[in-house]
Amino acid sequence: MTVTTASSRIRQGARPAGSGGGRRPRRRRSTLIGLAFAAPFIVGFLFLFAYPIAASAYYSFTDFNLFQSPEWVGLDNYVQMFNDGVFWKSLANTAVLTVFGVPLSIGIALAGAHLLNTPVRGQPLYRALVYLPSIVPVVVGGYLWRWMLNAEYGFVNFFLSWFGIEGPAWLQNPDFTKPSIIFLSLWTVGGTMIIYLAALQEVPKELYEAAELDGAGIWRRFTNVTWPTVSPVTLFQVIVSIIGFLQIFAQPYIMAQERLNQASSGPGQSMLSYAMYLYQNAFVFLKMGYASAMAWTLFLVTLAVSLIVLATSKKWVHDGSD
Repeated sequence: MTVTTASSRIRQGARPAGSGGGRRPRRRRSTLIGLAFAAPFIVGFLFLFAYPIAASAYYSFTDFNLFQSPEWVGLDNYVQMFNDGVFWKSLANTAVLTVFGVPLSIGIALAGAHLLNTPVRGQPLYRALVYLPSIVPVVVGGYLWRWMLNAEYGFVNFFLSWFGIEGPAWLQNPDFTKPSIIFLSLWTVGGTMIIYLAALQEVPKELYEAAELDGAGIWRRFTNVTWPTVSPVTLFQVIVSIIGFLQIFAQPYIMAQERLNQASSGPGQSMLSYAMYLYQNAFVFLKMGYASAMAWTLFLVTLAVSLIVLATSKKWVHDGSD
């Protein structure tokens, strides 16, 4: 009778007890435990990232002032941007800051990293001093540079006077406001410099020695040995710097500020960055729908520029397979 029952179970495809019947509950329990551990991140992602992104996309097609229900207007906000002269002015200012600021920051960081990599006495102190401005809050650095660039009592014009040079009105002359913002941005280039320094220390010294034996000068050692090694780091720094300059806000906001929470933009709107104009539309003019449309436009521009840089990187980034 017992043999007959066991044979009938095998014919029906039933699994013997203890050979896997308990795996499914254990797997389900492990999944629940994993989800419980990941729950803080999942909840935070949904409420702090996914929902704001979806809400911003919806508001970009509405007329919304934060106090009344949003009204659907379709593509009107995006059409309005193309007819808004201030929008184009802010975009042009941001483009100028990015075109000049990114190469300068990368070049200064790479040159400074070479100097910091030179074995001299007090090397750790120099590295610490270079990195120190990076940990200073942007607001503190902004007000410090407002004082340094002051036309009447600023340190920069006082320093230039030692050489008989009359310094300009940095923050009042539209021709010098953008260089002032770039100076402030370069103030924190020490972080990029330290990353380059770490990359330079990974270059095998044997390659430099072999290049010197071949009679290579400084420039050839840089182009044939140093650059292939640090080019992947440069690609990362270029993309990060482009994103940072396209979203630049605190530096021009502090430089152009005349009164607290006032929609200042500098002489001739020369310091009005894209992010500043976006902020003014959202929280000063209470045009949240228009500001959301600007935010999505900035995202698409940043994505397009980043993809272009990545596409061109195949020609100048060495991945070790060359």
